[in-house]
Amino acid sequence: MAWVGGVLYLFMLALLAGGATRASGTVHAVGSLLALSLLVGVLRRMPLLALAMTLFGATAVVVGTPSSVHAHLAVSYQGQFLSYLAVDLVLGFIVATSTRRASIVAVAVSFAVQLLVIGSFAYGDNLTVNGVIALLAMAASCMIGLLSRERREHAVALRSQEVAEAVTAERLRIARELHDMVAHSIGIIAIQAAVGSRVIQTQPAEAREALRAIEATSRETLSGLRRTLVALRQADLGAAASWQAPLAPAPGLADIERLAAATADAGVRVDVRRSGEQRSLPADIDLSAYRIVQEALTNVVRHAGTGRCRVAIDYGDEELSVEVVDDGRGATEHGSAHGFGIVGMRERVGLLHGHLSAGPRPEGGFRVAARLPLPEPVGVVVEAR
Repeated sequence: MAWVGGVLYLFMLALLAGGATRASGTVHAVGSLLALSLLVGVLRRMPLLALAMTLFGATAVVVGTPSSVHAHLAVSYQGQFLSYLAVDLVLGFIVATSTRRASIVAVAVSFAVQLLVIGSFAYGDNLTVNGVIALLAMAASCMIGLLSRERREHAVALRSQEVAEAVTAERLRIARELHDMVAHSIGIIAIQAAVGSRVIQTQPAEAREALRAIEATSRETLSGLRRTLVALRQADLGAAASWQAPLAPAPGLADIERLAAATADAGVRVDVRRSGEQRSLPADIDLSAYRIVQEALTNVVRHAGTGRCRVAIDYGDEELSVEVVDDGRGATEHGSAHGFGIVGMRERVGLLHGHLSAGPRPEGGFRVAARLPLPEPVGVVVEAR
């Protein structure tokens, strides 16, 4: 269709230049402007070719204007030179969409041709007027093209920035999930393995218990990793369709007792206290609260050097409060200077517009406290099981 439009454009120019000998230059120019619509297909595919055809057509219209019309018509840019506005329109499109090198070549060629034709067919004061008008029209079209280019490039840059920020946020989320999932389990496994290696000769029963704890923790960790990987793969619809394994629900505050039992197997007794009206929570808040407690207990096991700690969960009307307190070596700050545990906690709480405080207590030990705002309505009451 593009080539058909190009052929029709040339045919229309032939009619304008040779068929309407008694028409004024203005009529010829307006006709050439209307004929430009036939070059839309060529302009999209080959802008420079469309510019060449438009230059040829506008020049043919000016040259084809009868000499009698030249003699009696006040030759101005509102007359037969109006056909070069079609060239300026194409030029603006090229500046907006083509490379800078192609744009410079197009502008130079267009300016040279228009200047040559206006100099040949304009006389007296009209020469200066027509030249200035042609220059201003070309500058306006180029300026519009440049503004359009900059606007499009700015939009592309904004989209690229949004994509990069989304990718970074997703990578941080995955990193937090993997860290919270693996760090706690690996800490327990390491402690149980150390206990088993010490008592395997003298206390076989204790060694067997340590090995059973290692096996159970390892299986749970592998199950969690599998859930995470399957969830990531489901971003690809093909992979999601080929994998039909059911996904277990994400952990939440209902699993705190099971987490406390696993921590007790690692040698740290956990006292869990709940207050307020226990009720269902949004999934993101429930998971984040669980991960905060999990990471805090991991730090207690690995760094506190104590045999017990306390977990307090308060279901308030407007916020959920989670607190983990121990009486161990609080001055070490649980190794936070070299890890990502507390950093991950802050990121989770920040995403939920909450508040986190973590640090050693004046009376000794370490305290992690998080306050997570609850949306309205909060939910329904959970029946005691």
